[in-house]
Amino acid sequence: MSTGTNPQRDFAEQVSSRIAELAALATSGGLDEAIDLLVASIREGGVIQAFGTGHSEAFAMEIAGRAGGLIPAHRIALRNVVLRGSRVVEDLVGADLERDGTVVPELLDLTDLHPADVFVIASNSGVNSSIVGMALAAKERGHQVIAVTSLAHTNAVAPKHPSGMRLAEVADVVVDNLAPYGDATVSVGDSSGAVTVGAVSSITAAYIAQALTIGVVTRLLDGGEAPPVYISANVPGGDEHNDALTARYGGRIQSL
Repeated sequence: MSTGTNPQRDFAEQVSSRIAELAALATSGGLDEAIDLLVASIREGGVIQAFGTGHSEAFAMEIAGRAGGLIPAHRIALRNVVLRGSRVVEDLVGADLERDGTVVPELLDLTDLHPADVFVIASNSGVNSSIVGMALAAKERGHQVIAVTSLAHTNAVAPKHPSGMRLAEVADVVVDNLAPYGDATVSVGDSSGAVTVGAVSSITAAYIAQALTIGVVTRLLDGGEAPPVYISANVPGGDEHNDALTARYGGRIQSL
């Protein structure tokens, strides 16, 4: 954690150093194991099932349904149990639902799963019951699981799932988002009233999501295959391109 006198500069350094480390990991093949699973899934007609709660839902949004992203990707969102299930809106208030493992079977009942699907689950802490429960349920159904989590944080806190396990302990492949314990990186103020700010997990997770996407597309192109990638709907021909490719997956990639 930085405790310098220029918080903005310190935060930029905290971010840039972590991005540089992730870039080195990606260019050296450190993400290849995860990329292998994603490529195999797409080649077998599978869909990438992305899940994250709280701020980690932003990671799932980087994976599924965005310009420059892979079309065979679906975002599983907690709100689906209200929009399409039997839960009430009040259940979405606060953090109780992400800590409730009973929501997992409800979410999966609302998800059109294929045997070749692979799960990519993001959680900075990696210990909440919905997160660990989703990883366990995916494994029980025969799916591979990729975790994006903070190893520094998850190893410093107690598991909350009844299994006593962390996301990193369930997953087949683990990618460290490099966030520190507590996520924030910069101390502002003097020692008598310092406040810690500058969380980095959302930034590093977004980079990881894009690095995985780039790796998958590169691998498919190297194999002589046309990567199924979204074009922005705000450029000419974008809707037509996207509609033609999304039609291959029917309702399997629809997110609300």
